[in-house]
Amino acid sequence: MAQAFPEILALGEAMVEFNQSSKDEPNYLQGFGGDTSNFCVAASRQGARTGFVSAVGEDHFGRLLIDLWQREGVDTSAVRIDGQAPTGVYFVSHGPGGHQFDYLRAGSAASRYASRDLPLDAIAGAKVIHLSGISLAISVSVCDAAFAAIEHARANGVRVSFDTNLRLKLWPLARARAVMLEAIRQTDICLPSWDDVTELTGLTGHDEIVDFLLALGPRVVALKLGKEGSYVATPDERRVVPGRVVNAVDATGAGDCFGGAFIARIVAGDDPFDAARYANVAAGLSTQGFGAVAPIPDRATVESVLAN
Repeated sequence: MAQAFPEILALGEAMVEFNQSSKDEPNYLQGFGGDTSNFCVAASRQGARTGFVSAVGEDHFGRLLIDLWQREGVDTSAVRIDGQAPTGVYFVSHGPGGHQFDYLRAGSAASRYASRDLPLDAIAGAKVIHLSGISLAISVSVCDAAFAAIEHARANGVRVSFDTNLRLKLWPLARARAVMLEAIRQTDICLPSWDDVTELTGLTGHDEIVDFLLALGPRVVALKLGKEGSYVATPDERRVVPGRVVNAVDATGAGDCFGGAFIARIVAGDDPFDAARYANVAAGLSTQGFGAVAPIPDRATVESVLAN
């Protein structure tokens, strides 16, 4: 009997999160984060078979992440346990200017991941492999592994999904622009956020942004516009897919939730516009609780809202 590989693989770094639960007091709720891990959990909660590709430390925080993925049905066979480096952590603080991120990730286990660690059979057996700008920025070895994974996926007819997730604390803009645009050239589905892509391209119009990205090579662009929804474009059609009005308390991870839900629906057979309608609802619901993972809705919850 042939091995059943995950339909969706995501490569990057997962971290343990400490999210300030009150704007007025220094109380932090322990949770989980890391954009591609959030993406994986979101896709899994929508019913997709997912797997994570990374490394964690041989420590308490690494065990917490492994336990999280196993609870969520995310395959961990491609997660390497590194006894020589720690699992990364980060803090989210909330103030008048919004949320602020502080990371303790330098030298983490995930940053030591390399091309030799890639699960080549699982990549070849997937339907989509997902990466992000953070996947490329963690370290040189992870960046090399990401491009090797993209090359192997494309050689085996596996679609590549890419979320910009620009983090200028990790690398300078000029390098980020050069590396990320090269990744987008090898991408089938591009999931940029408005703030990221305007910084990367210098463009500010919806159509000129999606024209620029489609010209690089993707067949689908879903430009995330926050509470306004998303602007979805293919070479043949484009339109705004409106968001859903919610009482948002914490937008941490909402874009990752959108991406996971969007790709889960693409794998399930939806067209990009129906997938975006679904993903908009999932992302909106995820902002109604604190943390990147805990508030991600499941498929039944999203379908209930869509039905009403």
